[in-house]
Amino acid sequence: MKTQLVALLPLFAALALHGAGSVVRIEGSTGAWHLTFNGKPYFIKGGGGGGSKALLKEIGGNSFRTWGADKAKVELDEAQKYGHTVMLGFWLGHHNHGFSYLNKAALEKTEREVLETVAKIKNHPALLCYSLGNEMELGEPNPKEMWQFINHLAKKVKEADPNHPVGTVVADMWKDKADAINQYAPELQYMGLNSYGGATSVGRRWRELGGKIPYILTEYGPMGAGECGKAPNGLPLEWTSTRKADWYREIYEKTILDEKGKWCLGGYVFTWGHKNEVSPTWFGTMLPDGTKLEVVATLAKFWGGKVANRCPRIEEMKVSKDAPAEGEVIEASVAAKDLDGDKLKWQWTLIDEASYYGEAGLGLAMPEGWDESIVAGQGTNKVKVKLPGGGNYRLYAYCFDGKGNAAYANWPMIGKGPKPKKELRAAAMPYPVYRDGATGPWYVSGYMGNTGAMKVDDKCAEKPHSGETCMKIEYSANDNWAGIFWQSPAGDWGDKPGGVNLSKASTLVFWARGEKGGEKVSFFMGGIGKDKPFHDTANRKLENVVLKKSWTRYRITLDGEDLSQIKTGFGFNFGGQGKPFAFYLDDIEYVAD
Repeated sequence: MKTQLVALLPLFAALALHGAGSVVRIEGSTGAWHLTFNGKPYFIKGGGGGGSKALLKEIGGNSFRTWGADKAKVELDEAQKYGHTVMLGFWLGHHNHGFSYLNKAALEKTEREVLETVAKIKNHPALLCYSLGNEMELGEPNPKEMWQFINHLAKKVKEADPNHPVGTVVADMWKDKADAINQYAPELQYMGLNSYGGATSVGRRWRELGGKIPYILTEYGPMGAGECGKAPNGLPLEWTSTRKADWYREIYEKTILDEKGKWCLGGYVFTWGHKNEVSPTWFGTMLPDGTKLEVVATLAKFWGGKVANRCPRIEEMKVSKDAPAEGEVIEASVAAKDLDGDKLKWQWTLIDEASYYGEAGLGLAMPEGWDESIVAGQGTNKVKVKLPGGGNYRLYAYCFDGKGNAAYANWPMIGKGPKPKKELRAAAMPYPVYRDGATGPWYVSGYMGNTGAMKVDDKCAEKPHSGETCMKIEYSANDNWAGIFWQSPAGDWGDKPGGVNLSKASTLVFWARGEKGGEKVSFFMGGIGKDKPFHDTANRKLENVVLKKSWTRYRITLDGEDLSQIKTGFGFNFGGQGKPFAFYLDDIEYVAD
């Protein structure tokens, strides 16, 4: 007993020194690592995303990951409520967002903000570890300087909080990246690896490339649109929910379980919940309403959790033709079975194919549906379909077991003939463009002018007008100009369908403030001209607004405008003002005054 008490004295001392905060250690040696949480072995069984934390606990999960620290206290408190821990992420700048790792002032600001947050939450009992950045190495023109800064920041965080490991998160792993990390970032204590198509081998590759620290599989899921293969018509062929569940199982066995107690400290499935990216189902472990897909049961099996009822399994999907002639009716069918013998209910839908397959931040808006194209067989596992016209589509078959579980299959289709024009339904008011929790169809993607001097933080916690965050725009140049379009879809300047019918709106309102007051900015909605096939039907602007230091409400009246298709929900531009400056935006929405 005396020997045991002596062994625990360092832990008791740490707990006394740091209040009720957790004490987390990476212990062991090369090829034989493990985590301890308050002195006990701990293996991460986690999820990344906004899905139910209660369900995560129910199936045996014990942790979730964040990508930013703007809501650190709230998320740590939520984790404590369910007995989870948190991998707390700090978002570091990306080159394609205008951030430069050669900008000393920007680096100093980042360091200051990170250390301020660490000081506030380091004693929280649900804190597991820190992750500095997420895939910030992609496209980075100055990798040496980036890794040197991350190394410096890791050292500072460890000095501020020696009780929680510090690492970073990268997109997959290859030799140049491994070499740079080993050479320039020796202060990192673990490596976070995001991998999809390469997820079954990424851990092995990390150690074979000379990795010196253990890893956490920080994102894993189905192969992406460029990895999974294509249908005969050339469009990405999405796996069924059943095949995805089998792939998750293979990843877990090869990259997590096989390396447990060796190199791997655990993992975070992505997306825990729902995200519309590439398609409405590509990366989600659930449907939008929380209906569970088979991967949830797969994780529960590994994590020792409970699953009351098993999901249906898709056996095969067939379509008679995936690029039919104009007006041609085709047949489609799906075979499925339910392992518990539950009666399956079927729902088919045809949606527009995504125009953008890249990473989509918070996700894409739900695509337009063409349910009238299911001309016969709705409610059964075999239907007849008539595509509405020219364009790319995706045909979905969902089956539900009535016990909270579902399975799906889909097939990409190419229609012939004229492109159909479907009237957008008028959106209910108020309709948000930007505010806490808003997930509308517009994306901050239309960067213009001197973008290298502009930095945008859409989760800024500096005195928001309402909620917990606002948007901060910084401009580091003295001259030139810059601006941004909120676009639908992301990155489109009028060549693709999108937008919202805002016919019920009479006013666009938003709140803004300058960092010091006196900053001059022009704000607008619309802007894509009629020379483009998919244009804004209205265009209004507030020119050269002189901002106040306090939050001020601004209005753009829309009386008399045709608002039936607004692809550019909001935007701003400004000229150089002789010195660097910054301003803030919040609560941007269309209203019916």
